[in-house]
Amino acid sequence: MSWLIWRQHRTEVCVLGLLVGLFGIALLVLGTQAHDLFPGGPARCAGQSGVDDACTAAFRRLDEGYGYVENLLAAFYLVPVVIGAFLGAPLLARELEDGTWQLAWTQAVPRTRWLAAKLAALAGITVTLTGTFTAVLTWFRQPFDAWEGRFQYDAFDLQGLVPPAYALFAFGAATTAGAILRRSLPAFGVAFGAFLVTRMSVALLARPAYATPLTTTNPIPVGGTDAEHRPAPGFADWTIDRGYADTTGRRLSSTEYYDLEAAANQAGTNLNQFLHARGIQQFKVYHPADRFWTFQLIEATLFLAVAAALIAVVVWRVRRRLI
Repeated sequence: MSWLIWRQHRTEVCVLGLLVGLFGIALLVLGTQAHDLFPGGPARCAGQSGVDDACTAAFRRLDEGYGYVENLLAAFYLVPVVIGAFLGAPLLARELEDGTWQLAWTQAVPRTRWLAAKLAALAGITVTLTGTFTAVLTWFRQPFDAWEGRFQYDAFDLQGLVPPAYALFAFGAATTAGAILRRSLPAFGVAFGAFLVTRMSVALLARPAYATPLTTTNPIPVGGTDAEHRPAPGFADWTIDRGYADTTGRRLSSTEYYDLEAAANQAGTNLNQFLHARGIQQFKVYHPADRFWTFQLIEATLFLAVAAALIAVVVWRVRRRLI
């Protein structure tokens, strides 16, 4: 079985292995240069931008020299879905397209065992390739994480537990689509679209609700400028909302804030003094940075549960011969 699986899927495995290897080498080279900007290591400068002069200079050099790479990394969240869908789409679809399923299911190996072997082998390769890519990318992002934290949109989806879970979700979706559509390319497209829709829905709607966000309020300091005293959680926290509230705790709309700003300008008064005199407070709603792994575990479990359900559908169809 192992030899047959390799013969059937060696092209996909080799292509994906080559791409992951090339990406990994490029990230290792660039990452080594980026890490060298921090003599004491990126972790030492975590949250020190604007506080420690050496760290501030290192972050500035990082942005100037490698900021473009970080922007490109935003597209890398598609790598897990490409790996999973590329391996899952032909798993059954190719057998159905070529008609070889009629031979494969009449041999000494029962079709359930045949399917289980293919699923285990290709799912294992999916996790191995995605895990390797994630490990290299996590190491590469350490200087950027020390600057911005790991809750950023281009960091959370590329690190930790979720990339392998995304890949297995795409693998399950592609395998199921292949069993139903009987074509590899349409199955890949369906899995790709399903991942994008699911991932965006989870990121925008579900992820902020994994835990109750914290809310803090603080009076506006009399001295300084408005820009200096805008509410700002820790550098690695995930800010959900921020703004101003009146003495009763009611949050001000943008229009109300700009009306107050205009009134302060008209009166020739410092804005902070004007707001402080009226009891206006700053508020912030956020998830603290220490929830990163909790959120990772919740989201990975969610995608793995859906992937397991999709694979169960495939197994049921094969056992029932509904292909």
